[in-house]
Formats: sequence, structure tokens, C-alpha cells
Amino acid sequence: MKKITLLGSTGSIGLSALDIIEKNPKRFRIAALAAGENIQLLKRQIERFKPEMAAVKNKETAVKLRRALRPGTRIRISYDTEGLQETAACSSADIVISAISGAAGLLPTLAAIEAGKDIALANKETMVMAGRIVTRAAAKKNVRILPVDSEHSAIFQCLEGSRKEDLKRIILTASGGPFLNVAARQLKKVTLRQALRHPRWKMGKKITIDSASMMNKGLEIIEARWLFNTSFDQIDVLVHPQSLVHSMVEFIDGACLAQLGVPDMKIPIAYALTYPERIANDLKTLDLVQAGRLDFYKPDLKKFPCLKIAREAGVSGGTAPAVLNAADEVAVAALMQERLSFADLPKIIEKVLDAHDVIPDPSMDDILQADADARQQTEKIIGRITT
Repeated sequence: MKKITLLGSTGSIGLSALDIIEKNPKRFRIAALAAGENIQLLKRQIERFKPEMAAVKNKETAVKLRRALRPGTRIRISYDTEGLQETAACSSADIVISAISGAAGLLPTLAAIEAGKDIALANKETMVMAGRIVTRAAAKKNVRILPVDSEHSAIFQCLEGSRKEDLKRIILTASGGPFLNVAARQLKKVTLRQALRHPRWKMGKKITIDSASMMNKGLEIIEARWLFNTSFDQIDVLVHPQSLVHSMVEFIDGACLAQLGVPDMKIPIAYALTYPERIANDLKTLDLVQAGRLDFYKPDLKKFPCLKIAREAGVSGGTAPAVLNAADEVAVAALMQERLSFADLPKIIEKVLDAHDVIPDPSMDDILQADADARQQTEKIIGRITT
């Protein structure tokens, strides 16, 4: 029986993870849950899975949750950053699913690592912001970081049993999002609703917008650099609209391994939870005959400049990736409030990066300060655009 702490239980990854856990009661048990402000859903999860601990966004939400639960419900409820970190380090858990969206996932993931918990990592921002610190901490604590992103799970599987020196390159695949076949000049006119209409994956709103701009793939390049201890010039991106080949690995002898499957996050989530084993599921299996052709294209960096901006921030290193991520989070939030247009995203992010003086080998305090400063700077730039 594997005991699991789930950070981000009310999001799309969290819901998929709970579905897997519920269908495998002899394998898994929930030790702790963490969510934001979706009290009613978290209440139902607590009543169904009976965790020892739960964490929410703030004290007000914690009070509401306690009142919503049935009288006599035995659970420890914490809140704020400290409470979230305490829950992430829950002593009875064997593995922590890090699925909190955005920069908020960094500190609780580190807390789980410091507590010696294996990590099923869905929060790519942890590696983007502080990849060097996180990987060093994991190595020191002998903690495994098992990727949940479909692309990084694919790479992880393709690299199994290989030697690092045999790797030639990693090839991340990208769906191309909803605007793959939209002319670059038309991107100035696309709507928020169009940007949220992903052709293949069912995801949260923020990652769906990032997929539309291809910023998501840029963040994944940085994540891959740290997860697989490789260089940026060994990481390529190909657009693959069918989203059946989740990523590929090419070796020095010319062999290329690819991981294929239906586009459903339950597959990589389950693999991270059961590694090195696999478990059966009730998902539709991949039918290559029915799938027909598989297409691959080079990404258009002029049409999707966020991909280029992200790679350059990754190469710059230091605090640049944290600034990239912070600017993107704030800009995407403004887009979802319809305060700016889709085409504004790369312009704003690039301006914030240009204004930042990179700290080459930052401490965690340096990273958190760069994150905070970048958020303020992004808001100022958005304010100038919208007034």
C-alpha cells in the first residue's frame, strides 16, 4: 500500500490522480490533500478519501472548510505557505504528487524533498525556477523525481536502461495548440475563448493558454534540462498535431526511441505512482491504423516567439527562468481577465526579461525575490498598455 500526498487535488491533474487512486484501493491510499479555494470539491474529497491532513490557501478558507465538514471529521487543516509546506512533508506519505499550478508549487515541493519523499512532478515551474537547487536537494536526500508531464514521462521511459553518454538529443513534441494553422497576422485578432480551445488535451486554463502561445513548450525545455541533466543544445522541439507521440530520444548510433499513447494524463500519472511497475486501466488504447498519418513540423519561432524567449531565458540561467515564469503567470492572468490581447503576451514577457539583471548562481531567496520583482514589473507594463 503506497500512501500519497496530493498537492493540487482540485485541479485537472489532481482529479485524474484521484480517479486512479480510487480505482486501485489495494495499491494506494491518500495521506494528505492540498487545494486552493474550491471548498465544496475539497470537502467531498476529504469525505471520500479520509486524509490525515489538508491544506488550503488561507485562514478564512480553512475556517470555511472546517465548518463545511461533517461534525467529528478527524483531520488536521492548515493554511498559507507554512501550512502547505507542512502538509507536503506529511510523515506518513511515501510519495508526493506536486500538481499545484505555477510558482506556488516550488516551496512545498522542496519541503517534500527535504522530508525525504519521492516526488511525482507535475509542477514544471519547480524545475523552471530552481532546477539546480531542487536537483541538488533531491540527490542529497536520495529522493526520486518522477515526471508526470506527458512529454517528460515519455523521455523518462525512453531513457530507461541507457547511458548518459549515449544520448544525442531529446525531442519534445508539441501539439501546436489551437493556433497551429492560424496565420501569424491573425493572432492579433484571436479571442480568449479561441485560445482556451485546445484541440487535443483537457487541461487547466493557464496551461491551455501557455500551450496556445507555445510558452508551455519553452518551460518544458528548461524542465527537461534539469530533469535529465542535459544541455540546452541537446533539446529540440517538433510540432506533432496528433499528440500521439509524446516525445522522443535520439542516441549517438542513430537509434530513435519514441513513446506513444492516447492523449490522457492518467497514463503518466499512474506510471509515476507505480514506477517501475505498470497497472492496467480502462482507457481507450492507441489504434495506429485508425490514427492514420503522424505529422511532424519545425516550430515557427516568428509566429510563436514565446518558445524562443523561454529557451533564451533557460540558456541565460540564474534568475532569468524565474523571471520568465513570473512574467508569464501575471500576463496570462491579465489575458484571462481580458485586460490585454493574446498577441501582447510575448512582448510583455520580453520587456520584463530585458529589464532584469540576472543573478548567475542564485540562492532560494534570490529566486523568490526575482519572482516577486518580476510580478511587480509585469503589472506595471500591463498597466501602461491598458491605460
